[in-house]
Amino acid sequence: MRITLDGRRAEASINRSVPLSLWNASSGKVAGNTGEAHVLNRYLNKVQNDVYKCYQILLDKNIFFTSKQVLDLYLGKAEKTRMLLQIFQEHNDKVNNLIGKDFASGTAERYRTTKMHVENYIKKEFNTSDIPVQEVDHKFITGLEYYLKTERKCGHNSAIKYITNFKKIIRIAFANEWIKKDPFMNWKGTLKIVDREFLSKEEIQLMIEKDLDNVRLDLVKDIFIFCCYTGLAYADVKKLSENDVVIGIDGNRWIKTNRTKTKVRSSIPILPTAEAIIEKYVEHPDVNIKRLLPVLSNQKMNAYLKEIADLCGIHKNLTFHLARHTFATTVTLSNGVPIESVSKMLGHKNLHTTQHYAKILDRKVSDDMAVLREKMRLQEKIKEM
Repeated sequence: MRITLDGRRAEASINRSVPLSLWNASSGKVAGNTGEAHVLNRYLNKVQNDVYKCYQILLDKNIFFTSKQVLDLYLGKAEKTRMLLQIFQEHNDKVNNLIGKDFASGTAERYRTTKMHVENYIKKEFNTSDIPVQEVDHKFITGLEYYLKTERKCGHNSAIKYITNFKKIIRIAFANEWIKKDPFMNWKGTLKIVDREFLSKEEIQLMIEKDLDNVRLDLVKDIFIFCCYTGLAYADVKKLSENDVVIGIDGNRWIKTNRTKTKVRSSIPILPTAEAIIEKYVEHPDVNIKRLLPVLSNQKMNAYLKEIADLCGIHKNLTFHLARHTFATTVTLSNGVPIESVSKMLGHKNLHTTQHYAKILDRKVSDDMAVLREKMRLQEKIKEM
């Protein structure tokens, strides 16, 4: 018996035999009117009907299936089919339950978004609501990547990050032996290095000295400047409390807190500019023992920063996270702070992450040296004259 579905074949013996001379290949039946022929033909009809019933059962489930799954169901060998999006949802439910313990809310949101993209890709590519996890192969992965970049208009790095999130789901299936091999074995996703923007010393000073009539804008400016001098990300400054401010080894005040994203400890001496901002908001109604600064929502902060950039004449895409980049480059590395110390203050897991900021600085050093070369060239010309 051979079952063919979408060009894929599955074969099995029905454990019956007949002389070749009595077999009618065109009809797929035993030739003749003998009792034995009638019995065998009835059996063949039953086999065929049972196979179609199995096919219909799988069809009614509105899932993607193969000829082998039809055969396994007929032979009684069908195991419980583990569906891809079902596994994904089970994973996401666990992540949601561990928000604040093992995962940040942003991580849960990224997994939800990844699942949505995979779900939409399955609908478009397979015209079904879900597929067995066994059907994920290298073609599926590269097709998903292409879909993200074309249909969803994702940039290269965004697409790779979504695929990497999806990879965790497949690894779970592989670890549980729901699939026999890892389809990601021959897939490599390399992120493109993106030069991150940061404010120059002059731009920071411009913001500090700018008088803003609006109270909200002034608040957002202060929180942003605070992060320029501490390197804290939005989630970390948002949860900052009085307990995170301690007396350091040098007798001065330090911020010691675990990063929300990586859980790595950040140890940051509080510079005078940051200290002044803390003091400024001590009496603010939203500040208490659990909240060191009155931080607004990330969405509002970023919206107000765009307005502040316009008012200050700063022609850069000002986002809250740019403050962290500014701390790493302009405030610390540019002033000779060793990269190992910067890495510890930023709460990076390894030095490799911090080294990217050093590469950005190399470009600035190159630009500065180009100016110096030009000055020296002019001086040489003056001497010759």
